[in-house]
Amino acid sequence: MTLGPLMIDLQGLEMTEEEKEIIHHPLVGGVILFSRNYDSVEQVSALIENIQADRHTRLIIAVDHEGGAVQRFRHEFTRLPACAELGKVYDRNVDKALVLSYDLGWVMASELRTVHVDLSFAPILDLGGISRVINNRAFHKKPDIIAKLAFAYRHGMNDAGMAAVGKHFPGHGSVEEDSHHEIPVDKRTFAEIEEHDLIPLKKMIENGLEAIMPAHVIYPQVDNVPAGFSIFWLQEVLRKKLNFQGTIFSDDMSMAGAQVGGDFVERTHKALEAGCDMVLICNDREGAIKVLDNLGEYNEPVSQVRLIRMHGRKAMTHEQLVRD
Repeated sequence: MTLGPLMIDLQGLEMTEEEKEIIHHPLVGGVILFSRNYDSVEQVSALIENIQADRHTRLIIAVDHEGGAVQRFRHEFTRLPACAELGKVYDRNVDKALVLSYDLGWVMASELRTVHVDLSFAPILDLGGISRVINNRAFHKKPDIIAKLAFAYRHGMNDAGMAAVGKHFPGHGSVEEDSHHEIPVDKRTFAEIEEHDLIPLKKMIENGLEAIMPAHVIYPQVDNVPAGFSIFWLQEVLRKKLNFQGTIFSDDMSMAGAQVGGDFVERTHKALEAGCDMVLICNDREGAIKVLDNLGEYNEPVSQVRLIRMHGRKAMTHEQLVRD
């Protein structure tokens, strides 16, 4: 059994009978968890075990667990600071900030891997200072500093057995609007974006970044559709110009920034055609079911290889890290 191109969500602490059917649909390849799906380590472990039961190919289990306001599991998990706190430390003590960034990446990922979560959609590679939705989720305002802190953070994630997902390509940090509720438009030229927002992404790609999530932002000087629907951004820039060989996860299709793509089926078609390997449909069960019923057969062997690589790996223990 292969991994389908859709990542869906669940309603509560246990799966409903409908959800048990949905996760076995051939188009489903992953499940994203939210705070409503978490009560305790024991409960979420059992939930994930039930999700994976009777499957020849495990689904990818993901969560947004960056730290600060964006941390879905809290009780029995380490409270992680917002990444901007690392940037503040960097301004005072570079070496200390890089060590802390590695440690936070490792703690975040190792705790999630303990309950068999494969991915946290992290780290944020956007520039801080302008965007309302990015805000203190960004490491810093300066792209070179973001790249250094994000590289250390990713190293910690990797040592804990988790691949990293950099977001949001080509940059959500330089436009004020929140793509969850609005359709952000960034009117800068490609050259302006390349000279600023793309710097952390380029440096992370050069260092082997495993996956990327594009932004639901329109850059009209470059293309008239959001980056996640754009063949130019995903194929010409990301795949060819930047030589990115990893996995592309769409951002959530239920966000306002994705509505320009049409209905849910049209949005999903456009994201896949543009080059996304997996499409997220969250917080709209009716929309997800419409896609499952109407998308049709889908088989992309290259995407299969990329998605399989996103499964969590065996973590290095703290004792092994100290010894090494």
